Amino acid sequence: MSLRERKQQRAREEIIEAAFDLFAERGYANVTVADIAERAEVGRTTFFRYFGDKQEVVFAGEQDWLDDVTTRHRAHEHTGPPTLTEAIAMLRDTVAAICASATRNPGHYLRREQLIAENPELEDRSARKQRLFTSAITEILREQGASASTSALAPQIALACYTAGRLIAAGDPALLGPSVDAAFEQLFR
Repeated sequence: MSLRERKQQRAREEIIEAAFDLFAERGYANVTVADIAERAEVGRTTFFRYFGDKQEVVFAGEQDWLDDVTTRHRAHEHTGPPTLTEAIAMLRDTVAAICASATRNPGHYLRREQLIAENPELEDRSARKQRLFTSAITEILREQGASASTSALAPQIALACYTAGRLIAAGDPALLGPSVDAAFEQLFR
């Protein structure tokens, strides 16, 4: 990573940290982009270089997850159109990787989950981002020659397993991965 890239990464991380600190101190609704930029010691222009709005700070990293999912599935070696069982197995691995990434920093995960639970606009944004995930996977499965039903159903099943595991984990980052995996396991009984 070049010096410029390291500086950009550091600025992005400082913005995220400042935002989460402010959200904890004042509540999400009482924090502005200007507050976040000031706390992170960056200008508003710098803030908007990395994030479109303060909601996007809460979901920082999710685009990376989506990009990773897309890259992973497009690169996946397949000998023919995936069956529903094969597609779900691929997605199980993908969702496990997303859970591991999301909970890598348990404190951040807890704060993020609390923010989403307490703010309907963040819950709505989360649901829209989940729809982007399922749409991307649906498209990839179609590209791989999966049937229309497999392309539509597999991503929805994976999302349902993630959602159920998230509810069972009840915000505990240590339980998210195992709870999601247990939900997938129920499919194969």
